[in-house]
Amino acid sequence: MTSATTRGKPTVLAFITTSNLSAQAQVDFLMAMAKNDGDHVHYAAVALEGVEGRELVELYKKALSIPFPVALADARTQAGGSVFGDVSAVPVTVLLDGAGRVAWRIDGRVVKSEELRRELRGL
Repeated sequence: MTSATTRGKPTVLAFITTSNLSAQAQVDFLMAMAKNDGDHVHYAAVALEGVEGRELVELYKKALSIPFPVALADARTQAGGSVFGDVSAVPVTVLLDGAGRVAWRIDGRVVKSEELRRELRGL
């Protein structure tokens, strides 16, 4: 998934770790949402596992049957140096508008479907 492929539709990004139960709950909410709005909204997860965790992240995606892309964060993102800033308080849920700009963000807690849908309606 690139910014070019997400243009025109909102995108929900969840920064997660495979060992955090709240992050897994966030992924569960997003999976349910993706089943209903996958045609209108892009979904993706970004795992903060480090390069050595690549295989674990692949197993996590497969075990949970995550239907959307799960990327491995690069060192810069993990260190808080990306456009998303500090993502250490997982889960971090970010909503990008159709132009790829950060429109909304919640750190360190699970965002339920109703709250996220309310924010999506505002775009």
